[in-house]
Amino acid sequence: MAKPACRYTQMNISWDDARLFLAVAEAGSLSAAARKLQMTQPTVSRRLAELEAVLGEPLFDRGVAGAALTAYGAGLLEPAQRMADWAAELTRAAERRHAPAGVVRMTAPPGVAHVFLAPFAAAIASRTPGIELHVVSTVRPLDLLRREADLALRLGAPADETSVASVDLELRAFASEQYAARVAGKTDPADLAWIGWAPPFDDLSPNSVLRRRIPGWRPSFASDDYLVQIRACELGLGAMLLAREHPHFSRRPPLCELKVDLPPVRRPLVLLCPRGARAIPRVRAVLELLVESLRAWRPPSGPAR
Repeated sequence: MAKPACRYTQMNISWDDARLFLAVAEAGSLSAAARKLQMTQPTVSRRLAELEAVLGEPLFDRGVAGAALTAYGAGLLEPAQRMADWAAELTRAAERRHAPAGVVRMTAPPGVAHVFLAPFAAAIASRTPGIELHVVSTVRPLDLLRREADLALRLGAPADETSVASVDLELRAFASEQYAARVAGKTDPADLAWIGWAPPFDDLSPNSVLRRRIPGWRPSFASDDYLVQIRACELGLGAMLLAREHPHFSRRPPLCELKVDLPPVRRPLVLLCPRGARAIPRVRAVLELLVESLRAWRPPSGPAR
């Protein structure tokens, strides 16, 4: 008697399933992945369970600390990452044929987004009527190759194939007129009240810079939100290390540069854009204007005012 033929069921993992798996793997928890994917945590949990049922293997060990990849899940991570890269490349290839319209996502550190990107967006609005600018202000870099953003401005970023332009910024001491009058004549940075980052960002500049320059330094006022810091500076709570303003975008209200014995901190601000995204009309239109505006942002020579 002949044996029945074996049936082989072809496994088909969709990009939606792979993206969900990758989001949980990279975020480390279902709740963080849900926020990234703009879903609810129960939806992520249900869809992940359905994927594991299709695969016949658990992808994650779930615990109080989050979701850790199983050995089986770890074996799928690199192929899923390559799938994400190609999905982003497919989107870029499709968009290259369109006119310059749609959303351009830009990311930058909070200070750069506040002092440069917001006024930049206002300045170019009439020149890019079909383009919507979305700015993601974050202290942690987004993944450009995965299309988490189209363009990025990063402080201290190393030059690589995504680099388009850069400008060297000088960070100097600034404060409100009220605070500047109160500390007039004080040149030792240890004699000033400084505004900085609160945990979990207290390892960032200017905290890291001031700790190296001032023994035992601690901020007099700290916040995990840059807008809170700059508002505290405007209200006279202390000084901040800031880049000199862009010649076309003045601070409102203005801040005074302080004369203190603190050498200027120079950091390159690098504009990044993946090569594949530069051919997309809407991205290219914004990119060209960004390069033009960055070239105008050069540290002026001369003493502090």
